[in-house]
Amino acid sequence: MGAPSDALFLWANSMRKLRYVIYKITFPNGKIYVGKDIGEPGHSLRYFGSWHNETVEADFSVEDLRDFVLRKEILFESEDKVLVSSREGDFIKSLKSNDPQIGYNRSHRTRSRS
Repeated sequence: MGAPSDALFLWANSMRKLRYVIYKITFPNGKIYVGKDIGEPGHSLRYFGSWHNETVEADFSVEDLRDFVLRKEILFESEDKVLVSSREGDFIKSLKSNDPQIGYNRSHRTRSRS
């Protein structure tokens, strides 16, 4: 192995060994977002979900957004896209990331009765 770019290439390709995943993003304020990556050819290191941007931005100042660090954890992995898709909601509910005080997921919210 020669140049650092060779090492980066090997590392990037090794990430493709993760197939379909459910992940948790932790934001600087401690709130979380749970999502899935079932794109081909498998989990992409660059994919960080599709949360509602305006909702997240509202929780941070302009200064906060200038130095913004996210943590991404893989919670579940499978070769089966259908299984990953079906389990995503379980993780959202168990971690309560659909509670606006805890997380940014907008799906699987408990509906109030009127």
